[in-house]
Amino acid sequence: MIEILQTEHYRKWFDKLKDRNARVRIDIRIRRYEKMRKEKTSAWDAADHLKTEADMEAYLEAALEENDSGLIATALGDIARAKGMTLLAKKTGLGRESLYKALSAQGNPELSTVLKVVKALGLQLQVRSGKTRKAV
Repeated sequence: MIEILQTEHYRKWFDKLKDRNARVRIDIRIRRYEKMRKEKTSAWDAADHLKTEADMEAYLEAALEENDSGLIATALGDIARAKGMTLLAKKTGLGRESLYKALSAQGNPELSTVLKVVKALGLQLQVRSGKTRKAV
């Protein structure tokens, strides 16, 4: 987030501006920003938007295409939270807290954990060639 500090140096600079239109535009932008800061926002949570199996499949597939292990773990965690972490813990036999930790951006789940989670979520991992195919 950007924070605008009106220091003494800024005030002197602003007061010396001779272009009235520039002063007005700067002032309006600062006021607009201050108004925006007062608006309530909430953190984005992908789990809130994963409503269907198709949403979850597409989300995980997109994460896998990025080749980023942290992103893949996070995507699995988002899907797990969308379906219910407690239920997933029961299905996998793993602790709920350890699943939260493993399936986060900082987590580094073992392959066996990933496979258990994917199976419990009712998903499958598939392998495809990374080469592009020529049309025949």
